[in-house]
Amino acid sequence: MSFLTRRMTLIGRLTCVFTLLLVLFAAGLLGLQRYSNERYTRAMVQELSAGLAAHIADSYPLLSSQGLNQNSVRSLFDHLMAVNPSVEVYLLDKTGRIIGDAAPQGRIQRRQVDIEPITEFLTRPHYPLYGDDPRSPGGHKVFSVAPLRYQGQLQGYLYVILLGEDYARLRSGAEQGSLLTLASGATLLAVVLLGALAVLAFSWVTRPLRRLSARVRTLENGGLAGMQSVAAQRPPDAGSADEIQQLQRGVIAMAEQIAAQWESLARQEQQRREFIANVSHDLRTPLTALHGYLETLLVMSGSLSEREKRHYLETALAQSRKVGGLAQSLFELARLEYGVVKPLKERFSLPELVQDVFQKMELMARAREQQLVLDIAPDLPMIEADLGMIERVLTNLIDNALRHTPEQGAVSVRLWQDAGRVMVRVSDTGPGVPEALKATLFLRPSLLNHQRLTSGGLGLMIVRQMLQLHDSDIRLREGPGASFEFGFQV
Repeated sequence: MSFLTRRMTLIGRLTCVFTLLLVLFAAGLLGLQRYSNERYTRAMVQELSAGLAAHIADSYPLLSSQGLNQNSVRSLFDHLMAVNPSVEVYLLDKTGRIIGDAAPQGRIQRRQVDIEPITEFLTRPHYPLYGDDPRSPGGHKVFSVAPLRYQGQLQGYLYVILLGEDYARLRSGAEQGSLLTLASGATLLAVVLLGALAVLAFSWVTRPLRRLSARVRTLENGGLAGMQSVAAQRPPDAGSADEIQQLQRGVIAMAEQIAAQWESLARQEQQRREFIANVSHDLRTPLTALHGYLETLLVMSGSLSEREKRHYLETALAQSRKVGGLAQSLFELARLEYGVVKPLKERFSLPELVQDVFQKMELMARAREQQLVLDIAPDLPMIEADLGMIERVLTNLIDNALRHTPEQGAVSVRLWQDAGRVMVRVSDTGPGVPEALKATLFLRPSLLNHQRLTSGGLGLMIVRQMLQLHDSDIRLREGPGASFEFGFQV
């Protein structure tokens, strides 16, 4: 059975279940109708014949001073057998014991009839009311009963089974043919109804399922174009309670997310290739200059003065430092991006660290006649972070600000507390960040902004990676110059 269900489609399973339910419904309806009709027939016969026993008792003098009037009893049995063979008449004593009957030899299965239904019939009748059937050990049938009195004293009962054994046998034969006809008709009607309803019901019920199946096939076979096609489709109403509609909305949302991730990966791959090309270009330039100066010294060392030789060596050394610095930045950025570096957090005072960085940068500021301004709010709490990383963050930002600020300009650092965080803002009075670079300032340099490799771009990327390791981030604030802001949770 499980093998067959695995081989069937969902619509095929629904068809089988629907057919089975329809057949079970037809069978249940048939059984209910049969039970209802039988109960109604018995109630109607009992109500119409409720006075039959009393009428018989009044018409036939069944009791005499010697007890049962045998001639009257025999006449009664013979008359009823001829007039209405479906009824069965029994004479009972006061306790319900059968003392007279017209049943064939050996047909009586019990000689005692329960008195309680008889008492209920005589006192508070309701139909149908069932009494014991003497010809069945456990059977019950509708009946009519009348008390038999002699000189005002109760002597027994006239007990009449209204739908007797002959009636049951005849009804069973007729019912079998009728039931077969009705069952055949109900089955045929179920098949016809199923065929008619299947076209309409399954078309309506399974339409969202077929649409969902088509979208899944598109996702499976369509690649990126198929993913984008499904993502571009209008999702169903979010307030719908239909599970299939909710599943369709989930598939479309999944396609949108996968398409967005796919496009993001494609952009990152393109940026990586551009980044490698730009790094190669920026490394090649100083290396070419370094190679040229060293080759000049080697070829023309005999004709160059000591001053020229020193100039060439200093220039080559500067280009070498530039290559070394760029290589170190690339190496550090790669280690941060791939999770090699983990912060070693400790509690320390951020204002003290800023003052130490200021002292380190003071000579550079004086050489350019620039001013370092420190604005620290009082009673700032200590923070928990990696001391070396935060020192590197502050050094990069202040160094970058000094290099982009003209002579006699100012670089300021402000510290304050806001909403449970110690905030830091590094500002300068330089020309600020060009509008074209603001959107991609903290991303990898590309062919469009490769000048950032030599203008602080890699430094800002390293700063951001280090701050993200501390559950923080950096953002560019609007201002006359460049202004960067970040914070640490207390």
